[in-house]
Amino acid sequence: MDMIKKSDFPFFFPFRVRYSEVDAQGVVFNAHYLTYFDTAVTEYLRWRSYHIWQQAAETGFDFHTVKSVVEYRAPLHFDDEIEVYVRLGGNGRSSLTWQLAICRQNEDQVCASGEVIWVYVDMTAHKASRIPEEIITRLRPA
Repeated sequence: MDMIKKSDFPFFFPFRVRYSEVDAQGVVFNAHYLTYFDTAVTEYLRWRSYHIWQQAAETGFDFHTVKSVVEYRAPLHFDDEIEVYVRLGGNGRSSLTWQLAICRQNEDQVCASGEVIWVYVDMTAHKASRIPEEIITRLRPA
C-alpha cells in the first residue's frame, strides 16, 4: 500500500484523538491505531448493513483476526481530528483482508496505514471455512 489515496477508499469513519490515547512522547500510543482500525471496520460493516454479531449467532460462523499490520508514517497528537479509511482488499477461500489508512481531517497525507486479515471460522468445529459468496458481495460496494 505504498501510494495510498483517500479516493481509493469507499468509506471513512471520523475520530478525535483523546488525551488518554497519547503517550509520554506526546503522540498516539501505537496500540490505539489497532483500536481505530477495529472501530472503523465495525462502522464499515454497519454501513454495508452486515450485522456480524447477528450473523454469527444465527449461523455459528464468525470471523477471527489472524493478522494485523500497522505502518506508522507521521505522528498523530492529542485533539487531532482524524479519518480512518476502510476498504475490503483481497479475499481468499476463507479469508478477508481489510486495508486501512488514517489521515488528519482535511489533509491528504497518510499518517498510518495497515491491514487486518480475518478468517471465517466454524465456531463448533473451530476450523476455517469457505466464506459464502453472499457475504463477499454484501461487503463490497457496488
